[in-house]
Amino acid sequence: MTQPIRFHLDPLCPWCYQTSRWVRRLEELGEVSVEWAVFSLAIGNRGDEGRAAADRGSAPGLRTLVLVRAEHGARAAGRFYAALGAAVHERGADVDDHEVLAGALREAGLDPGLLERALADPATWQQVQDEHDATVARHKGFGVPTIVLDGGEGGAIFGPVISEVPDDAEAVELWRHVSWLAGYENFAELKRERARMPELASVRRYRKAA
Repeated sequence: MTQPIRFHLDPLCPWCYQTSRWVRRLEELGEVSVEWAVFSLAIGNRGDEGRAAADRGSAPGLRTLVLVRAEHGARAAGRFYAALGAAVHERGADVDDHEVLAGALREAGLDPGLLERALADPATWQQVQDEHDATVARHKGFGVPTIVLDGGEGGAIFGPVISEVPDDAEAVELWRHVSWLAGYENFAELKRERARMPELASVRRYRKAA
């Protein structure tokens, strides 16, 4: 049976992008249906220092995504994130480059003018902040990817953090374990070192700059 889930993302994160590729394949296989939701790593990382900038970093992409979702639905939001993620993580583009964002909208079959509309409307940034804060308050969210079962009403879990997208059989098997743990309230945490980095242009770019 197809499980509805909410997937909280920030387009800056390569690990989140890899997990989203796995989730999209699960959707193609009929395992899940996905609502794409936002989470701001910039807001989360600032802690008590105040809100992040509304026009830099991931903010323009997050604001555009919530407008796309409101006007065109979850599938369109997913297409936009997939296109933006490919540009940023597979081709090494800047996440807040307006040409990159407009190109991702076009690739997703959407009007590139959605970007300027999103940035001109303060309500889109408020929506991002509200969605971020609600995830922190309700699910104790602290990063991405965060998956919430039952269309956002069930158990939540950070991860899974994966280096590469598994084949179909392993993808489904992984989902069986992850979804069970997400719904098991007695479970809190498993963790080990990230021995392998994703083979992505964004990761290579970060390593070179470090």
